[in-house]
Amino acid sequence: MSDRSSPWYAEGLRFGCTRCGACCRGEGHVWVDAAEAGRLAENLGLELGDFGRRYLRLVGNRLALTDAPGPDRACVFWDGGCRVYPARPTQCRTFPFWRDLLSDEDAWREAAELSPGINRGRRYALAEIERLLSGDGAAADAPELSEAS
Repeated sequence: MSDRSSPWYAEGLRFGCTRCGACCRGEGHVWVDAAEAGRLAENLGLELGDFGRRYLRLVGNRLALTDAPGPDRACVFWDGGCRVYPARPTQCRTFPFWRDLLSDEDAWREAAELSPGINRGRRYALAEIERLLSGDGAAADAPELSEAS
């Protein structure tokens, strides 16, 4: 009998970034907070107001990055690689360890069909995954997740 309090991924999960950009294209929003917007603006050498006018939009009551023009709904900073990699938002730093992708095994399997790095690469232990889910910045800079695209 399994421990019902343990998540389905209690034995850990594998991920290795392939730099394919699958997580940078498609449906969804890249949410940013004020601190992340500031880092992105600084990375691009822009004043925060200029950055906001060019690259942010309000979705409900939250800030999100705009999409690049085109049908694939790519992040505005995706151009065959991430143009703001050192300053990328936490959401980008922690892919694929997002609550919705970890909600159940089916969600994880669906994500793996889109991202070739899921279920490959090094194994992330439960404690590491929980740190990523908590938004711990140190965990978000884990080597496998922070290497340049």
